[in-house]
Amino acid sequence: MPTIDRQTPMSAVLAQPDAAAILEARAPEVLDSPMISNLVEFPAGPLLRLILGSDDPRVDEIVSAIGAFEDLSVQPPDDAAILPDPNYEAESVDRSSATVEPPTAARVHERCEIALHGPSHGNPFVDVDVSARFQLHDVVARVGGFYDGEGTYRVRFLPPEPGAWEFVIESNARSLDGIAGSFDVAASDAPGPVRADGLGFTRPNGTPFIPIGTTAYAWTHQDESLQEETLRSLASAPFNKLRMCLFPKSFMYNSNEPNHFVFPTGDDGGWDTTRFDLDYFAHLETRIEDLASRGIEADLILFHPYDRWGFAALGAAADDRYVSYVVRRLSAFPNVWWSIANEYDLLAAKRAGDWDRLAGLVQANDPVGHPLSIHNWLEVFDYSKPWATHCSLQRGEVTIGASIAGWRKQWGKPVVVDEFGYEGDLDQGWGNLTAEEVVQRFWDGTVHGGYLTHGETYYSADEVIWWSKGGTFQGESQARLSFLRDIVAASPTGRLEPLLGDWDCPWGGVAERYVLMYFGSHRPAFRDVKIPEGMTARIDVIDTWNMTVAEMPGEHAGTVRVELPARPYTAIRLRAVEL
Repeated sequence: MPTIDRQTPMSAVLAQPDAAAILEARAPEVLDSPMISNLVEFPAGPLLRLILGSDDPRVDEIVSAIGAFEDLSVQPPDDAAILPDPNYEAESVDRSSATVEPPTAARVHERCEIALHGPSHGNPFVDVDVSARFQLHDVVARVGGFYDGEGTYRVRFLPPEPGAWEFVIESNARSLDGIAGSFDVAASDAPGPVRADGLGFTRPNGTPFIPIGTTAYAWTHQDESLQEETLRSLASAPFNKLRMCLFPKSFMYNSNEPNHFVFPTGDDGGWDTTRFDLDYFAHLETRIEDLASRGIEADLILFHPYDRWGFAALGAAADDRYVSYVVRRLSAFPNVWWSIANEYDLLAAKRAGDWDRLAGLVQANDPVGHPLSIHNWLEVFDYSKPWATHCSLQRGEVTIGASIAGWRKQWGKPVVVDEFGYEGDLDQGWGNLTAEEVVQRFWDGTVHGGYLTHGETYYSADEVIWWSKGGTFQGESQARLSFLRDIVAASPTGRLEPLLGDWDCPWGGVAERYVLMYFGSHRPAFRDVKIPEGMTARIDVIDTWNMTVAEMPGEHAGTVRVELPARPYTAIRLRAVEL
């Protein structure tokens, strides 16, 4: 049996008399905390940090001391991996005898696929492996395929260049192995997949991508009419990235059962993790395409802790099959991002090595190289990991910008604060921010060079709350975030970088060309602005809440007094006269 560590549920720590005695002796207030009864199934390390505080040295001391004792919690299955069957088809089966449908009307940065019609005996989901080698001159891409039912196998490809591409199929199934062909890929104006690029994101043509995200974790697990309502809402919203879970969510205001799950049920009534529910995936693909048609990236969360079905603790073999199948099936969608986990530090069945292994599987099965990260509850992940393309963080400071500046310097990667609290009126502290506070955090984070994700949690008696189920926006922040998006887009580079500025007012923009000074909740009546040396500027006073821009007369250099409205949420913009 394993020993207790920081991911062991607190319930198991309390059930171990010696470990419970250490906890009582070193931090008796933990046992008296009302959070214990509500959060007892949370991992011990993060829960101790929550109750005692992040800087309390007793957290690590207690975790180290109780690590000497046996972990009595239920462990995930330790099944052996199922390998493709080298004798899946007899030698009497002719090699390359299956029927093939090459791509037709293929275009650069648009999904295409090879369909193969072959054998279906046994369990092709695990018995058969299929992949393709695509080549155009010296450009080679190796792409894994997947089984899609009724003897059909698919290999999906996102062509990066136009031309006459050749392909060769490789498989342990003789009838599939060695099939070869070619197809033409035409040029297109499709934007292509987003990539992390330095401290920001770009499209393949170098166009900057500025993520302004929102969260609707379980929207694809709702009834069809609600999903359509969600899509209508997104069509007029400023958001271009949506965080969403593949597994359904079990949490407050999430009591409904989905119609389909990732896995079908087996003969024993449990999940058959050796097969996949093809209706589920067909529906998911439709919704990813629906988002793409609205210019929205699907930030797909592979694991999360809010689970009553057992998906959070399937065991390594089932996890690996799931991740490999999902990535092979979906990586050719250009608008996909991968989030290995939401609140990884609450998943008691997984350890640090599991995240590295699973991320490696994503990389191995994603020839496109979509953005890849992992998201925390309390314990910030080590984003120096080579597989992490960007930082996906949860942090709830009012002034998030200072933390963003530190993370950018620490990891040298784009920083996305995917959760900082939600606009709404729920009884939970994370779910009752004002719209003004949401907009303030967005502006503060943006001028510091970060990217933020919106959420909305207004109570509804029918439990339809945007942050999880989607529906219709009720809040006031969406229009203001659209205004912010336009202000950023007006930069000569289409993005903002943090600039050296005043001690009490962050600056962001493009040096000597486009400068934003943001005052947040402060409300000065004027500001003596020192325009950067060598810059002659037009000066605008921006009301970020009322969404107005008032231009001062004239062109300015040196130090200029700018009259301000003595209201919070004001910014000053300097624009070089040549812009």
